[in-house]
Amino acid sequence: MENFAEIVGIGPTGVISITGGGGKTSLMFHLARQLAYSGKRVLTTTTTKILVPSAEESKTLLVSQDPEVILRHAKAHPGAGMHVSAVSAHIPRTDKLQGFPPEAIRTFEDSGEFDWVVVEADGAARKPLKAPAAHEPVIPGNSSIVVALAGLEVLGRPLGEEMVFRSELAGELMQIPQGETITVPALARLLAHPSGGFKGAPPQARRFIFLNKADTPELQERGGEVALQLKEIAPSVAEAVIVGQLRQEITLHRVYPRGE
Repeated sequence: MENFAEIVGIGPTGVISITGGGGKTSLMFHLARQLAYSGKRVLTTTTTKILVPSAEESKTLLVSQDPEVILRHAKAHPGAGMHVSAVSAHIPRTDKLQGFPPEAIRTFEDSGEFDWVVVEADGAARKPLKAPAAHEPVIPGNSSIVVALAGLEVLGRPLGEEMVFRSELAGELMQIPQGETITVPALARLLAHPSGGFKGAPPQARRFIFLNKADTPELQERGGEVALQLKEIAPSVAEAVIVGQLRQEITLHRVYPRGE
């Protein structure tokens, strides 16, 4: 199967924003490696908070509240196939990093210093599923692609904070009460809802759903059921539903394009 960048049809330049449940950071860095390997100049960053990346995730981390300082340092890494990460600050007494406001993402794109800017645009407290609060997600208005993540391991589990971040909000969107089993239709309703993973996505952005943690044949099949349900209730919610895993790399099992 083609790699993630090829399936999404990533072009010469743009901004990719990643929202939803757990796995966003892994997807961001895996995708950055794919793009850099293909010769693109890539910046990874966030509009929220991320953990300090490992050396395997990103060899270069730039820290400054001033986007122009970040750009000056990025110029010190000339040539194709470059990947750097940037944040505005270390958060004191934590292992987390603070990101940039959306207007800084536009500055990074407009500079021409990077072919692609990949942004973690949401937080989920490392839970596989979430519903966004009023201030979430923080998707830059210049995003050309938005990818919404959800973990398939929530299926068959009771709705609650153990598996779902902001589970009360999620229950409203899924139309089920706390403690009730999360079913394929319930998960599809959350993904399809205007206040779900694509809440706040700019109208020009292409949209994709990534169903993560398809670790077994059964979960891969359940992912297909979610894609079929989405086709029935909201056929235009995303360009494609991708069923896969995020571990040491991006593993793709099946892609369900819109209308198929």
